[in-house]
Amino acid sequence: MPEIGYTLMGEQSPPRQLVDDAVAAERAGFDYAVCSDHYYPWLSEQGHSPYAWAVLGAAAYATDRMGLMSYVTCPIRRYHPAVVAQKAATVSLLSQGRFILGLGAGENLNEHVVGAWPHVIERHAMFEEALEIIHALLSGGVLHYSGNYFEVPEAQLWDVPELPVPIGVAVSGPDSIDLAARYADVLVATEPRPELVTAFDTAAGPGKPKYGQVPICWGPDEDACRKIAYDQFRWSGLGWPVNAELPGPRSFASATKSATVDHVAQEITCGPDVGKHAEAVRKYFDAGFTHVAVVQIGADSQGAFLEMAERELLPALR
Repeated sequence: MPEIGYTLMGEQSPPRQLVDDAVAAERAGFDYAVCSDHYYPWLSEQGHSPYAWAVLGAAAYATDRMGLMSYVTCPIRRYHPAVVAQKAATVSLLSQGRFILGLGAGENLNEHVVGAWPHVIERHAMFEEALEIIHALLSGGVLHYSGNYFEVPEAQLWDVPELPVPIGVAVSGPDSIDLAARYADVLVATEPRPELVTAFDTAAGPGKPKYGQVPICWGPDEDACRKIAYDQFRWSGLGWPVNAELPGPRSFASATKSATVDHVAQEITCGPDVGKHAEAVRKYFDAGFTHVAVVQIGADSQGAFLEMAERELLPALR
């Protein structure tokens, strides 16, 4: 059966609320929760960006049933891959095996805080080395690694789960599909493109989970929801080649000056019509995804959204 997830959107909520929302999402019946991993919000209107791994650790201990996933962590600049492996193992142990390590090649927005952002060819090569290191450490034993970008003279994880931590890799095209086929247990994507699913199944073999994510803005007033979606999510229409390169919220504000409320509302379902939101989720399932996480835009609406989801959205999707 397809599984429905909830997004702990760190860019729009403070850390204690994110953990409280995770508990409420489990109570509402969501199958899993994904957590964004940012240093900056996309836009200043969002207003938050706590440390995702502290949130994941707290959520792991505060919940009992729901799966958890980093969505996604970049292991090439802000974090050394050996440290990412340690964090993933720890959260897996705290959650008693409910954690999936979602990884991606990252964005300048978050990674430039520790130095210059590599060009795309270089960072993809760095990402592959990072995957090699993380995979080896999570498999147990002592690692000695010397690459073009990363050195691990000697490393070993002393607290490793009995079952391997599943690794998800974010994909957008053929090169990342090839990487995911070699290193990933799970496909991660942000667009409902069936060709990504088909290519991954061809390269990696059928049967591996495919995780997607869809933003919505549910609320009783459609006009108010459209305004919230515009204020906080107009960046999403820029496309990944742009989103990966801009360095901060001011850049995203400048790049979205021509966006309008109507433009954003054409891409993001807004308002009280649960059927429209359910249809936005179903596009991913129709494309072959097995798991879809919903982003409810707007920090102040999470409680009401989760109550509605328990009554209406989740039953409609199931």
